[in-house]
Amino acid sequence: LCTRLGIPQPPGGTAFGLDPAVEVARRIGYPVLVRPSYVLGGRAMEIVFNDEDLTAAMKAMAADGSLGREGGLSAERPVLIDRFLDDAVEVDIDSLRDRTGATMIGGVMEHVEEAGVHSGDSACVLPPPNLAAETISRLEAHVRSIAAELEVVGLINVQFAVQVGAASDGSDEVFVIEANPRASRTVPFVAKATGRPLAKAAARLMAGATLGELEAEGWLTLPVPGEAGSGLYAVKEAVLPFNRFPDTDALLGPEMRSTGEVMGLDSSPGLAFVKAQLGAGMDLAPEKVRSGVVFLSLADRDKVRGTAVAVLLADLGFGFLATAGTAAALHDAGVEVVEVLDKLGEGEPHRRTAVDAISAGEVSLVINTPKGRGAFSDGAYIRTAASVNNVALITTVAAAEAIAVGLSEWAHAPLQVRPLQSLRHR
Repeated sequence: LCTRLGIPQPPGGTAFGLDPAVEVARRIGYPVLVRPSYVLGGRAMEIVFNDEDLTAAMKAMAADGSLGREGGLSAERPVLIDRFLDDAVEVDIDSLRDRTGATMIGGVMEHVEEAGVHSGDSACVLPPPNLAAETISRLEAHVRSIAAELEVVGLINVQFAVQVGAASDGSDEVFVIEANPRASRTVPFVAKATGRPLAKAAARLMAGATLGELEAEGWLTLPVPGEAGSGLYAVKEAVLPFNRFPDTDALLGPEMRSTGEVMGLDSSPGLAFVKAQLGAGMDLAPEKVRSGVVFLSLADRDKVRGTAVAVLLADLGFGFLATAGTAAALHDAGVEVVEVLDKLGEGEPHRRTAVDAISAGEVSLVINTPKGRGAFSDGAYIRTAASVNNVALITTVAAAEAIAVGLSEWAHAPLQVRPLQSLRHR
């Protein structure tokens, strides 16, 4: 269908055994996203970087693995293998289509965390604050084409990956990840953010009404965030259960782990993001915002963006603890590090570890990004210490950028809380 419509998608294939899976992975090139058939919430999905990782992933999906009781792998239950698009922005779009072919875009949501974090665990912003208008128009056109080809009547959700500036002419590359001709988990968020009752509208459309009739009745005429006159941004954030399971590594990945969602609404993406973090339970008390201590341990690929985050936080009065490599990067950026900490206690005998400082209550925010997407154990003890001690934890550099901007805006503009009903006419 995508080939017929001229819509790019990541190269991929299917396999029901190890040898065919390795053949597909080598043909399309690592890293690849591996996912079994007929599961929800990204269960057993993995991003793998080599044949060894792929072998382990395939064993986990086979008859003697975690999915064995559900049928394992077979010709009817193949594993899906797609090229993983690194450094891509994920985008969700919810749309309505009626029996006449008329289509309405309900909401375009830009994920905060980069592609590779399950959409159910990723924060997202409506409207997208960083995508070019031409890219958004192209995404919406793809949604309309897919909905028409599938003859959808009601709701459809389409997920995309956008590689910013990756095309030869400097424009964005757009790839479709999946299309779900049904209500998505984002529909309640979009409905609350826009004031448009998408689920009720979809039910009316499925029963024979048209979008024109619903608009005439006033259902779909309210200004939505990003439109002229709204002055609002909405952020959806996942509620994660790590405070109930403190010994579990809090690193986010392709398998969904959230147990709920909250929403923040404000005049800027930064303030809306802060509100969403507060709603999700992150401890951002004003005294910590003004004079807290941040522990930083950044993967090499995140050091440039991570030091920019540190500069913003330093301007707010934060102090810094860091591991050696990150401390060197911060020093080069002109950010003072109060103390250099070890990860596992190796190195100089007198040097404390990150876990020591977190456990002693000296840290108000932990920013720890893994060395690689496959390195689930890297830094796990640091993230676990943050969970056990109820310290705010961020595991992606994109989320760190968002929280730094939000805290900076909060320092200059007190948060205002209003009931959602006050923003809508119905």
